[in-house]
Amino acid sequence: MRPIPPLRTSAARALPLAAAALLLTAGCGLTGEKQAVAPPAAPIGVTAQAGSSSTVHLMWNRPGPGAKVTGYEIYQGDKKVKELPGEQYMADISGLKPSSSYSFTVRARDDRGTLSPESRAATATTPKVTKADKKAPTAPGALAGRAQGSRSALLTWKESTDDQGVVSYDIYQSGTKIHSAGPRDTRTVVTGLRPGTAYVFTVKARDAADNSSKESRTVRLTTAEGADDGRDTAPTDFRAVSVAKSGAYHLELSWDPPETDAVVMQYRIQLNREQTTSLIWGGEPPTGRAKHSFYVDQKKGVTYRVRIQAMLPDGTYGAYSQERTVVTGG
Repeated sequence: MRPIPPLRTSAARALPLAAAALLLTAGCGLTGEKQAVAPPAAPIGVTAQAGSSSTVHLMWNRPGPGAKVTGYEIYQGDKKVKELPGEQYMADISGLKPSSSYSFTVRARDDRGTLSPESRAATATTPKVTKADKKAPTAPGALAGRAQGSRSALLTWKESTDDQGVVSYDIYQSGTKIHSAGPRDTRTVVTGLRPGTAYVFTVKARDAADNSSKESRTVRLTTAEGADDGRDTAPTDFRAVSVAKSGAYHLELSWDPPETDAVVMQYRIQLNREQTTSLIWGGEPPTGRAKHSFYVDQKKGVTYRVRIQAMLPDGTYGAYSQERTVVTGG
């Protein structure tokens, strides 16, 4: 995986939206002084989804290339409830009470044992449960799947039924749970797969009483060989226009995020095939179409080629969007 190049001088004037933040670190540069080492960055993209009346499924984005994260700590309020190794980025928290609201944060730990700041809190409310509920949901129907290039796969199914209502769908890879989807979801995209590899997926439905259905039928698929263009991981419907603001020209970008098994929190923006800046959502990322505007020039008639790529929840970068050509003042 390639490291993120440093910002160009001109990019220092590229301002993210109010909801976004550009994360920078610095150390001591004086000769003979020990350089300060910054703690890990707080995990981003933390989400919480009730799995039953007593469980909540947490998920967050893996850090990008170069990050030295060896583990995670999960907190329920101020109480640490679970520790995980650095290669895991999801967990089920059990032993919760029905009809209750919970707040969770996640901290990353590096190889020196230093903890990151807390992530933004993710909240979930467990549903109520009928104690006499012993009936499991029906198995999800018509499970289907297809590889999306070399690193991701799309799974779809038909909804299950339950006398008390389905609360979540659990996705399994070779018998190991890897993800949970919401009660109204009938599709998910699994990322972080390896090129040229065979995979086996099944799905189960779960109700509030923690009754799990039988497995759906099995889907077998094989990802594409090699490093393909990964077009299914690229932002779509990417657009760019030049806008005059306060005597200068800005580029206004808009796009639809790629479909993944979690939220996309970070993008890289290229101008003329050179990285210009990284856009990191400091708050909640847009659930639909995303927008971003930044300064490029004071001169009219300057041509720029611009494209973006997303950092996927597995910590790798997806494919670039279509490249757009924009002329300032055009």
